[in-house]
Amino acid sequence: MNLNLAVTAALGALTVLLAITHLGYIPWFSGASITVLHVPVILACIMLGFSSGVTTGLIFGLTSLIMAATMPTGPIDPFFVNPLISVLPRLLFAASTWTIYRGFASISNKIKYFPNLLAIGLAAFLGTVLHSVFVLGSLVIAHAIDWKVFFAVLVGNSLLEAAAATVITVSVVSIKDVSSANKKSKLSREDD
Repeated sequence: MNLNLAVTAALGALTVLLAITHLGYIPWFSGASITVLHVPVILACIMLGFSSGVTTGLIFGLTSLIMAATMPTGPIDPFFVNPLISVLPRLLFAASTWTIYRGFASISNKIKYFPNLLAIGLAAFLGTVLHSVFVLGSLVIAHAIDWKVFFAVLVGNSLLEAAAATVITVSVVSIKDVSSANKKSKLSREDD
């Protein structure tokens, strides 16, 4: 319990840090940026479960709303002051990512040649694409962008973001698995 709460808080804090410092944006040669702000939500969903994932998703959405209200950087930022655009898609994304991971993890448990890392990678990739669909879809509904922009961003940025999220997520979970196999933290000993 203590460990889950501590890690959820750390992932939420990481989300806020990545947003405020803009370290969550990777410049890309096209002039656009690839965001990895959603990766802590994916990690929470996979490593800690539904509650932690949705909590981190809520922190992500509220951070997006506050940043749009206090430090707008682009022409569509005013739309993100609406929680139906900034918060709801992040909650749906967290719930979807957890569901996708659980589905693939159950397959991984039943099929010998379907490793858990593949389940993690697929959940990270598909969760990222769904995140883009949810956010861009809410912007289309709000008439902030049209369908051409929706598909251009989905193809142009989202697939790269999904690839980056997959690499980061699989790497972090692999490192966590290796380090936890070697030793236990003081927090995890409290749970025993």
